[in-house]
Amino acid sequence: MARSSGWATAADTDAALTVRNALFLTLADGQEPFDGWMNVGADGRITGIGPGEPPVLGARVLDARGRIVAPGFVSAHSHLHTTGLRGLAAGETLYPWVRANNQVLLGAGAEDLYWFTLHGCLDFLGNGITSAFNFTQNRVLWLYDERTGRDEAAEVRSEEFLTRQFDAAADSGLRVLTAVRLDDEAFGRTEALDNFDRMAAAVRERTPAHAHLGVSVYGSVQWAGAPGTAELEAEVMDRHGIINQAHFVESADNLAAQQGKYDWYRRAGALGPRMIFGHFVHPTDEMVDSVAETGCAVVWQPTSNGRLGSGVADVARYRARGIRVGMGLDDQSCTDVSDPFQNMRIGMYALRARYTQASVMMPREVLRMHTLGSAEVLGVADRVGSLEVGKFADFLVVDPARPDTGPVWDAHATYVLACGPRNLKEVYVGGRRVSAEGHSSHPHAQAVTPQLHARIAAAARSRGLPVPRTVPAAADGHTPLNLESR
Repeated sequence: MARSSGWATAADTDAALTVRNALFLTLADGQEPFDGWMNVGADGRITGIGPGEPPVLGARVLDARGRIVAPGFVSAHSHLHTTGLRGLAAGETLYPWVRANNQVLLGAGAEDLYWFTLHGCLDFLGNGITSAFNFTQNRVLWLYDERTGRDEAAEVRSEEFLTRQFDAAADSGLRVLTAVRLDDEAFGRTEALDNFDRMAAAVRERTPAHAHLGVSVYGSVQWAGAPGTAELEAEVMDRHGIINQAHFVESADNLAAQQGKYDWYRRAGALGPRMIFGHFVHPTDEMVDSVAETGCAVVWQPTSNGRLGSGVADVARYRARGIRVGMGLDDQSCTDVSDPFQNMRIGMYALRARYTQASVMMPREVLRMHTLGSAEVLGVADRVGSLEVGKFADFLVVDPARPDTGPVWDAHATYVLACGPRNLKEVYVGGRRVSAEGHSSHPHAQAVTPQLHARIAAAARSRGLPVPRTVPAAADGHTPLNLESR
């Protein structure tokens, strides 16, 4: 398949844009909401923004008519290929749920992963997520053994199984930071290093520069059997000058063993500003102290943690210690609805309940974590996360009056507490509209749904698993059902 030039990205926009008459929530530090304008250059970057009327109009003008304009959400922890597995293992905790997911994926091939990932990317964009950290489905398919607390390799796939996921992300228009797992316990040290180098090069080659946010190590010490995995991850971090995000102390299962592996990272020299711990629900006091002192970051997945019964991360404590915190939507199969508004509210409300204190987290704080804070954690805040001159014009148009949420007393509070996908009217990436009223303008938007449904069903069938019910798409994707008189 010929490589895409990156549909719906800044490179495809050949005319400057002016957004006027909007209530801006820029998320730039120290800037309060204002009624004003924003200019976007032909390269998809913001060239000016401010209150009042625009001094110059672009070739295209978007009159927001008083609606809220805010930066696109950044999901700092995502698994974009899981979008066809929603509702699976609905009563299971983390590890049985992961095993159920991977049993289905064992029946999938490289082209299946392309369509799974493309569907996941378009789902994110339609819900206002314009940038994502993506844990790719690695070449080695693992099945977790609860008795040993370790992953056991089930199958090893070709490089195409991974690179087709890169292709899907590149074709989608979503900005992506791609994580690749070393899989050293399956490959051995030399092949693990070579495979990572090849895959990192493939991501860069296959992704338009404006959509490519970087490459990361997919930290897997949580499931490793020996400290050598941490040592190899640290080596790759240094060799490539990249970040590492590891799922860590996510669940209460085998907790002592999980907590003990933190020291593997410490002894390997991996701790520091480029080390990120995803979830971090059940750390010891010593681990929290160490993360704070070494400058590591944490990424919070409150919806996933609640759905899987993993626990409530004490994000208020981490922030009080000066730890940088971002937010992610995690697997679409364990957040089910890729709704960043819901994600913010679940997290904020859980913390308020835990502390019996409503002010422990405020709307602007949690919104910042899911936008600029996530971008900072990932090291991409120079490009995304807030609406500021020089950054990409990735933004949302949200109408608090459709459906009506009442008068706006506090713009951040209305946006976070009262709005959601039903109020999300348009999504722009690099100044180009990619979704309106929840409907994607991607050229594959109509094909992706039947492809996903058919391929997931075939994967389950090939493994002898129960086959899910599939829902046929209407011709235009949203035609209402006919009513018949009797």
